[in-house]
Amino acid sequence: MNNLSDHLTLVLGATGKTGSRVAQKLSAQGIPVRTAARSGADVRFDWSDPSTFAGALNKVSGIYLVSPVMRVDFADIVARFLDEAERAGVGHVTYLSAYGMEHAPAEVALRAVELDLASRASLSHSIVRPAWFMQNFSETFVKPVNDEIVVPCGTGAEAFVSAEDIASVAAATLSDPARHAGRAYAPTGPEALTFEEAAAHISNVTGRKIAYRDVDRSAWVNAMIQAGVPAEYGEVLRILTETIASGRGSRPNNDVLAATGKAPTHFTDFAAATAVAWRQ
Repeated sequence: MNNLSDHLTLVLGATGKTGSRVAQKLSAQGIPVRTAARSGADVRFDWSDPSTFAGALNKVSGIYLVSPVMRVDFADIVARFLDEAERAGVGHVTYLSAYGMEHAPAEVALRAVELDLASRASLSHSIVRPAWFMQNFSETFVKPVNDEIVVPCGTGAEAFVSAEDIASVAAATLSDPARHAGRAYAPTGPEALTFEEAAAHISNVTGRKIAYRDVDRSAWVNAMIQAGVPAEYGEVLRILTETIASGRGSRPNNDVLAATGKAPTHFTDFAAATAVAWRQ
């Protein structure tokens, strides 16, 4: 992209794990960024309030698109947003999807949005389909509690990827959309680890014994729902954990390197940099 400073990029989910990092990386390159979220961002943006769309899209040339969190029935509202994006003259959209989504039926909302983007001649697009985030171990539902990681994934392995690497891939597509238009990247880490192996790495950097405990999947999903996760999203978690447990988790690839020119982060390096979060 030429004259980067002339191109305003809208970053949705700007207070989230990837959106915040994408905004930082684009800003560091001198690309103007407009962050958007329900609160704590440059502009208010709420998927449940379409009146917030136009203001967020004003004079924007690129979008980092993150679907509504904790919902599974979002394809229609995202389509409405993309309609407005086209009318506003947006040129490129980079969409945060999920690993393996190219194999999903069109009825799955993430896949439906992918197909919608592919059908829009006036919008170029890139798709980012990451493996499980390493940051799930430090920020969300896989974080050790009472020195245990409790998740129903058995001995299945996953090529956990750093949110920093996901953001780097997304930022690359937004800073040079001509190069990345029509491309899909599936960022992974450089090795596939079981949850027991991940727990061992965390043990090494914290000096505490962090154990992995497999549990009944239905009971775990029910506990997540009781803790406030919407029932529909609980079903998503059921599918995700079952995929890993059955041996169909993500496998290492070279997509981070291909998109950014840099090798992906090793879990050991992530663990060392994150140790303080587990010591608190």
